[in-house]
Amino acid sequence: MSECAAYAKLQERFRRRSLIGDALGILDWDQATTMPEGSAAGRAEQIATLSVMRHELMVAPGVADAISQAIVDLDAADVCADDWRRGNLREMRRIHMLADALPGDLVEAAARANSACELKWRSARAENDFPSLLPSLREVVNLVRQSAYARAEALGLMPYDALLEEYESGTRTVRLDPLFDRLATYLPDIIPRVLERQNARPSPIRPVGPFVIADQRTLAVELMRALGFDFDHGRLDVSHHPFCGGATGDVRITTRYNEDDFTESLMGVMHETGHALYERGLPEEWQFQPVGAALGMAIHESQSLLVEMQISRSRSFLAFALPRMKAAFADAGPAWDVDNLYRLYTHVAPGFIRVDADEVTYPLHIVLRYRLEKALLSNDLDLADLPGAWNDGMNELLGITPPDERQGCLQDIHWPAGLFGYFPTYTLGAMAAAQFFRAARIAMPDLDKDIAAGRLAPLLSWLRINVHGQASRHSAEELIVRATGEELNPDIFLDHLESRYLLDN
Repeated sequence: MSECAAYAKLQERFRRRSLIGDALGILDWDQATTMPEGSAAGRAEQIATLSVMRHELMVAPGVADAISQAIVDLDAADVCADDWRRGNLREMRRIHMLADALPGDLVEAAARANSACELKWRSARAENDFPSLLPSLREVVNLVRQSAYARAEALGLMPYDALLEEYESGTRTVRLDPLFDRLATYLPDIIPRVLERQNARPSPIRPVGPFVIADQRTLAVELMRALGFDFDHGRLDVSHHPFCGGATGDVRITTRYNEDDFTESLMGVMHETGHALYERGLPEEWQFQPVGAALGMAIHESQSLLVEMQISRSRSFLAFALPRMKAAFADAGPAWDVDNLYRLYTHVAPGFIRVDADEVTYPLHIVLRYRLEKALLSNDLDLADLPGAWNDGMNELLGITPPDERQGCLQDIHWPAGLFGYFPTYTLGAMAAAQFFRAARIAMPDLDKDIAAGRLAPLLSWLRINVHGQASRHSAEELIVRATGEELNPDIFLDHLESRYLLDN
């Protein structure tokens, strides 16, 4: 046997794991877009079965020994030991440890409960009926709690840190608590200043609909292509909640349309296109291996928010997009002006819905969810009291109270889908997005002119080299340092907010 035989066997095992994940990705996409409601029970069983198969691959006898042997082999054989292989083995070990901490019956139960609760959430949200969701959501939260405590014990972490480890390895509450406390203090202070300045200027004129859905889609597809989206390896569809999913080489994104406001759908498309560009930019030579996967959800969210917030809401991009918007909707008038659209796209107003929030108030939506998640996990908050706690938190942080549960605690799919520990990555991603974009501007002094002219390839090339193509070769912190020259710095994000919303003319 070769010196790297143990590592080669692990590669094949993780390749199979990745392919099962791809199958789950397509099943999830189908469930959210085209699956008939009557298929829900069968789909839950399919997802549960595949989830258990994937889990069993990771906890089978001999996997831990193979990882230990591969570490020894790679240390001894220079030919096998490069950054990519070491990174792959690091990720293999992390994935194995996370899986090995959970019994298979818990994985199966969670997959089945999440799938069923997600489907129940759709009707509960539409009918503004939190009590109808409560039994299935309680089951999901109970299973999340069991998983968190099992992983915490196995990994020597606090329970919420064990949840974070799945979505953003190395991130801990000891880091997030002061960061989010700072945002909870800083943003309520800056928002009145932003609103005062905003109110002293002409109010943006909102283009008047209706905007035909087919026309909205045509515009979205044109701008997706301009950003570099490859429709030979991807799709745009409709779902209750916008997302990016699918499989390796087959990226599926979704949006939801509002005929009264085309910007709602368009910004969702831009956000998900950022995710899709990241997925399509991962190195082909490391497909189906852990090191070839996206590096945690904070980096993933940084790519979606870089496209949506840093690029798509900039004057430069709007100068490029405006003629295409006017052509799509055959419209003209004072609303269809770059300065007006810029005021519209950067308009700040505390609102109830996270996905529609401006970038100044958005982090406060995350602070709220972070606090509630921790309270639910620790049993400091009973699930039945979630609507009231949500409303209290919204009033404290944003000074508004949702009029109903659909605009309150029922708005997100994450908790019904069992995604606890995910929300903090949105704000970490916003910070990284500002830092990446600043670095790109330094590297390309004419970047804003290029964007205004629709020359987006140079920026995509920079991202391919510095972010996408690096995949999981390095830790998130090291990737940020290599790309920007310093560790993640919240001040860069806050400077961006002040520059755009307090200084920009």
